[in-house]
Amino acid sequence: MIPDSSTNLLSLNILIVDDHRLLLNGTIELVRDRFPDAQILSAQTVQDAFVQAKAQALDLVIVDLSLPETTETTAHVEHGLGLLKHLMQTYPTLNLMVQSSNVKALIRLMPDMDAHQGGLTIADKSLSIDATLMRMEWAMQGLTHTKDLQTDLEVKPEWLEVLRLAFEEGLQDKAIAQTMHKSERMIRHYWSKIQDVLAIYPEEGKNVRALTQIRARETGLLD
Repeated sequence: MIPDSSTNLLSLNILIVDDHRLLLNGTIELVRDRFPDAQILSAQTVQDAFVQAKAQALDLVIVDLSLPETTETTAHVEHGLGLLKHLMQTYPTLNLMVQSSNVKALIRLMPDMDAHQGGLTIADKSLSIDATLMRMEWAMQGLTHTKDLQTDLEVKPEWLEVLRLAFEEGLQDKAIAQTMHKSERMIRHYWSKIQDVLAIYPEEGKNVRALTQIRARETGLLD
């Protein structure tokens, strides 16, 4: 909750997760200015964030999505999504704010976000300081603000896996079927469902698979 005049600010523990040192420091200063007596923790990798979350009773986590798993790995949106999913499932009442340039990728976690009981807000890194602070305070109050996402897409995990294997791993349908332990007929069924959700249908002169990739990236289903 946002502290009122009777609340001890020293009781607040806020974790900020961002692998970019300058941006991390900037967020720390922003939070410190708003909550000068709170304990502010930081992490630059998913692994460090796991350790901090397990060791502390946190009131708010501000998390970027493009993160490395460890200091030896490369930052990737999937790592941040994995961290966020872990936090929502492990700490269902934890207040969260996603501060990222890749917020549209959150569409992949909509079922988990819908089920989360704590505050949950989204702040694109292009937002003004005032708007960012407002989203932060909403999250601390246990409020939800996800209207920046296209939340009408209903996408199943296996559809996301098909997209990933096709457009990130470069696999054809036969190899996708083998990897997912499904029949090729089922993979074709998944493609049909994906294209229906994205409103992509056969059209003369158009490459349906290429349009699927374009639309999937536009909606955040792919990076």
